[in-house]
Amino acid sequence: MAIELPKAIATYFAADEKNNADEVSRCFVETAFVKDEGNTYLGRDEIRDWKYNSSKKYEYTVEPFEITTDGRRTVVTSHLTGNFPGSPVDLRYFFVIDGDLIQELEITT
Repeated sequence: MAIELPKAIATYFAADEKNNADEVSRCFVETAFVKDEGNTYLGRDEIRDWKYNSSKKYEYTVEPFEITTDGRRTVVTSHLTGNFPGSPVDLRYFFVIDGDLIQELEITT
């Protein structure tokens, strides 16, 4: 089942699918942060490094299948399959959007 994602989120998943860390980082405002696996990455440079390192470490595919809201956050639940421990897994991506860019992203199980 295809879901319709807001532009900023669709752009993020498209860049992630290409394993393009630079393109992923440009999906965020300059002062954005990402929380993933117990770590926080602040600003586009750290976000680019986070995405580059995770893309080098694991190969995976992401399939968003549900979208909801939680206050000011847009929650996208996605199915991930790849060569990482625990695969496959469903993850929840909590986005805070600022126009066409992402202000915050937290990824949880």
